[in-house]
Amino acid sequence: MSTDKEQYKVEQEPFYQPQKNEVALYEAAYRNRLPVIVKGPTGCGKSRFVEYMAWKLGKPLITVACNEDMTASDLVGRYLLEANGTRWLDGPLTTAARIGAICYLDEIVEARQDTTVVIHPLTDHRRTLPLDKKGELIHAHPDFQLVISYNPGYQTLMKDLKQSTKQRFTAFDFDYPDAALEAQIVAKETGMDEAMAAKLVKIGGVARSLKGHGLDEGISTRLLVYAATLIKDGVEPTDACRMALVRPITDDADIRETLDHAIDATFA
Repeated sequence: MSTDKEQYKVEQEPFYQPQKNEVALYEAAYRNRLPVIVKGPTGCGKSRFVEYMAWKLGKPLITVACNEDMTASDLVGRYLLEANGTRWLDGPLTTAARIGAICYLDEIVEARQDTTVVIHPLTDHRRTLPLDKKGELIHAHPDFQLVISYNPGYQTLMKDLKQSTKQRFTAFDFDYPDAALEAQIVAKETGMDEAMAAKLVKIGGVARSLKGHGLDEGISTRLLVYAATLIKDGVEPTDACRMALVRPITDDADIRETLDHAIDATFA
């Protein structure tokens, strides 16, 4: 079965601002075809980083948004019943292994553990994928690499990777950028001036300080970009911040009041 690699190419350079030496480290992992885990909080740039690296390396990228209803067949493929009989359809993991793409399983802990074990043969010296239903053993293309991501803050006993899975990967810890760099990112993404972007980042910092004290998660860089986008479109800054930064993350009246006060103080 042939698949056109071009349909999975990242055509335009995604904007990504390196924080440390993660680009060089990822390149080293790719040169050696080592699988990679990208760990970090919601909206801190994990997916953007993977997209950027696929573009930089000139490799096709196949992304799968994992969920609790995803089965092994959703990843590897299944037979489809048609008028003239049955036809095998490769899943995204199988397609990536065949064509030499980077396969990115986003939020892997959302998938059932009996589903994720299908990746094991691809993440050790074998680099194979058994298609039991088809009676085929795929040897991964030399360019194939597997990347997974998750948010460690959401780990529970029921939602975590097995050690037998974790210890097949190298890993990166991601976090929100420092304030100055995050302001640059927001400004670059939206065309907003850095002074205004810095005010948004300041509000984000207030929310992140409340993580574990009423908030499960702080305001993400993604939400800061949303707020900046609304402001650039003419929405009043206080309204944009309430809409993009506060209302999505909490329904707790006290937390909302605290963050609304921080917004009013910032734009007073």
